[in-house]
Amino acid sequence: MLPQRKVPANQVHDCKQDQPCEDNRWKSMEENVKHMIEDPQSVETTLELIDDIQRLGLGHRLETNITRVLERTMKKLEQKTDEDTPSLHLTALSFRLLRQHGFQLFQDVFKIFTDCDGSFNDRLCKDVKGMLSLYEASFLGFEGETLLDEALAFTSMHLKNLSCSLLDTHGRNVLEQVSHALEMPLHHRMHRLEARWYIEAYSKRADANQVLLEFAKIDYNTVQQTYQRDLKDLSRWWKDMGLAKKLPFAKDRLMECFFWSVGIVFEPQLISNLRKGITKVSDLISTVDDVYDVYGTYDELEQFTSLVERWDVNAAQGVDVLPYLRKVWADLCKAFLREAEWSNKYTPTFEEYLANAWISVSAVVILVHAYFLLNQNISDEALGCLENPHDLLRWPSLIFRLTNDLATSKAELERGETANSISCLIRGSSSEVCDEESARKYISNLIENSWKKMNKDGQHFGASSASSPFTKEFVAAGTNLSRIAQCIYQHGDGIGAPDKIVKNRILAVIMQPV
Repeated sequence: MLPQRKVPANQVHDCKQDQPCEDNRWKSMEENVKHMIEDPQSVETTLELIDDIQRLGLGHRLETNITRVLERTMKKLEQKTDEDTPSLHLTALSFRLLRQHGFQLFQDVFKIFTDCDGSFNDRLCKDVKGMLSLYEASFLGFEGETLLDEALAFTSMHLKNLSCSLLDTHGRNVLEQVSHALEMPLHHRMHRLEARWYIEAYSKRADANQVLLEFAKIDYNTVQQTYQRDLKDLSRWWKDMGLAKKLPFAKDRLMECFFWSVGIVFEPQLISNLRKGITKVSDLISTVDDVYDVYGTYDELEQFTSLVERWDVNAAQGVDVLPYLRKVWADLCKAFLREAEWSNKYTPTFEEYLANAWISVSAVVILVHAYFLLNQNISDEALGCLENPHDLLRWPSLIFRLTNDLATSKAELERGETANSISCLIRGSSSEVCDEESARKYISNLIENSWKKMNKDGQHFGASSASSPFTKEFVAAGTNLSRIAQCIYQHGDGIGAPDKIVKNRILAVIMQPV
């Protein structure tokens, strides 16, 4: 059973006494891995090493080295002649890693693997390694990149229908990787949970680099200890707040909210106050949501919403952030109030629902707080993008909302609640959506399209763009919010009614060392 109010002291390892020894061992391994990255070797070998490093959860430790090598790789690709014929695996791997790091590549690099009619050559289906790499690369696509859409359809079909003979040739580990990728692509996965899985998968490989593996294990456990200290402080805060006693109707989900914050900002070098701040905001959002859902009368909720709109305290020194925080909280409460107005009385159109729901899901509130908690230089342009939410806040909000709806709609319908995306679509009675199955397919396509738009905006306004009002850390936080939403709602309502899968994931990331 997961601890929800307080983490017992004996469950939180105090690493202060053994920290100097661990630090020396860590630094030695880190230097070894840096040399591995920088050593001259084939492009494919280097990129596979970088991919392993990132999937093992070590990318945040070696970001400068990785970026430097990828810059050299990009130059080599730009100098490539038509006579060069790279493998499907190398082409797809380089495309994914370079796009992930903000480099501009075009989908046309995959045209050499298509026939004259533009479809992918069927001979490729025997190249399982290349097919898997192409499948993962396709999720870095932008809206309108039809060749990558075709790549996803082509690889999904063939990977799902791998013959037994091919599996015997490539081994059980390849089968596990394919199954893992088809369940959810790498680009959509929560970083620390993926690191946990990949450490185990990598350890089974005959060619595993033992220094790299040991470094990954030390890093995972050390970062986990940081999380445990954060959680210990948050447990004390939650107890001192006393909301669980004062508002017994509200869900007490401190652990789930902390897991959520780890999904958004997992790096230990990003100050713990950022993670703790996001956890506090998420927990308060959950409590306010319960006030609107199950406690207040409509008149009381109107008064509470008005109070939030008039929220006023003495402005802090420097930039006065209060107006921006007040606005996002007021917008959230007004969205909650609209849902209370609809409750069991009115089923909005899908357009009406979505216009309100991407706000009521609370991602904008979380990200605006995250922006100010990052302690970055605050620009007028960025403040404008927060006040009238930029698309980099909108797309994570839509993904959050729609994944939530896919997971919770059945329980909501059983309770008689009709204002969710699936019921609104079905009641719209369009020819495209006539039942729950077609509604779910429609919603899933909207989620994928939101990812494509976020991919494009993330590159256009990311760290490589001089015109971006945001830092790369904030852009990453928005993308990571989408990832943790996919993780939390993959098998059901991981916040409102966490099942064994969610609880085990939380324990694996926060409590149980590798």
